[in-house]
Amino acid sequence: MRSLGWCAFSVRDVDNSPVALHRRNWLWCYLRETGARTMQQEHQQLFNSSVLEQQALIPEIYGSVDFGQIPERYVRDFDLETLRPSRHRNYCERVLDNPELVERIRNYTMMGDKVADAYASLIPEYGFRTLVSMLEQACEKGIESVENAPDELVAFISAMEATPDWVDMAMVEEGAKHERIPLGTISPFAIRGAFIATFMNKYTALPMTMTGTLTDQQSVRRVFETASFFTATAMPRAMERFNPGFKAAAKVRLMHSMVRFNIMRTGKWDVSTYGIPIPQVDQMPAGLIGIFLLSYKLLAQGRTDFTPAERARVEMARYRCFLLGLPEELLGETPQEIVDLMTARDMSLHKIYDDETCGELVRGTMDAELFTDPSITGRFHRWMERGFSKYFLIQNFCEGKSSRAAAMGVHFKLNDKIATICALATIVSNSNLCALGMKIPGVRRWLDRRLTRKLGNLLEIYGHADFVTDANEYKLVGVK
Repeated sequence: MRSLGWCAFSVRDVDNSPVALHRRNWLWCYLRETGARTMQQEHQQLFNSSVLEQQALIPEIYGSVDFGQIPERYVRDFDLETLRPSRHRNYCERVLDNPELVERIRNYTMMGDKVADAYASLIPEYGFRTLVSMLEQACEKGIESVENAPDELVAFISAMEATPDWVDMAMVEEGAKHERIPLGTISPFAIRGAFIATFMNKYTALPMTMTGTLTDQQSVRRVFETASFFTATAMPRAMERFNPGFKAAAKVRLMHSMVRFNIMRTGKWDVSTYGIPIPQVDQMPAGLIGIFLLSYKLLAQGRTDFTPAERARVEMARYRCFLLGLPEELLGETPQEIVDLMTARDMSLHKIYDDETCGELVRGTMDAELFTDPSITGRFHRWMERGFSKYFLIQNFCEGKSSRAAAMGVHFKLNDKIATICALATIVSNSNLCALGMKIPGVRRWLDRRLTRKLGNLLEIYGHADFVTDANEYKLVGVK
């Protein structure tokens, strides 16, 4: 358990308003001598003290959570016999032979973001737009520029500024250079398909449903916001303290915490089924999918270490995940650690596709009109992207079977197949040329400048990313 000096906000000399009483309660409930200690001892067989203390520290979100039960979403007894002999089965065996790893994933299945959650819990006092504005100002000009900054904001910014010793910013910058290649060559075709990953499971998709992401317009906004975040954080020096990538990460964290706060406040969220909204483990795929696929490929080749260029990409992704609030315990360092962690997370989640929730999100995203450039090249790209996104869905989430996609309402026709072939030819040729150019000293710098300009143009297409969530737009769809 962390010390009082780290997290207990100062109790101000104010009246007995609900806010003042909450802050006093926040401090006193944290003391080991209180009932929180008894609660932790009672349930310690399921979750560790760091998970349990959320109830006392942030009662607005976790006060009603029963940490004495494991949610339905969590797989308690993974059946290895359901898997055919394969590398994936071998990795699952490794996880089952590592009880510490299994326990770690179980704990983070019920873990939110303490500093961001505490700040989001001030919505009744400040309003969500004021909280966003103060966070933006603190990111751009420093916390000292925010007049009467709440202690929760100070703690939030301080946590993001506390760069771990393992972070090498020179290596992060080198990794960003390599990351700009797939972002400039693959992402313009894959952003829709990659975004769908969250929608394919009812347990992870429900927060998106409740926040009103079912409409085509909202789908476009969420897809572009996601693409904008990963593109912005790969720009030169973007994730340094006062630069746009740092601010984007802070706003994404706050957005997730506001979703937790708003959803839990409805009283409609079933913790016994879904656990807590957007737990730490559900943020692993978005932040780590690239280096997971890289690690999986390397292990299949018999390699156990990264090359210098690959290591740089890994460190860039790990630092970005740190800014997003993920703990080091979930950020593997070697190919095997990364694969083990992601495999353990995947094994812990029941695989249930619910058409009412998942299907509506998939169809809304696939039907959305992302690109509207009326030029010939714009229309050609739009045609290729639509076909490729369907191919991406089928290959990654439908076991390569177009019939499964059709059952979801996504049909892969001849026109889509031709578009996919054209998209793949464009992606492979451009990616290979960029990878080759990065190895040639005289070409490397010129190529990186060109990729940076291209990412800048893509950011203009994606538009301004607000990274906000408004409870007034929430739809209690799919909630029992």
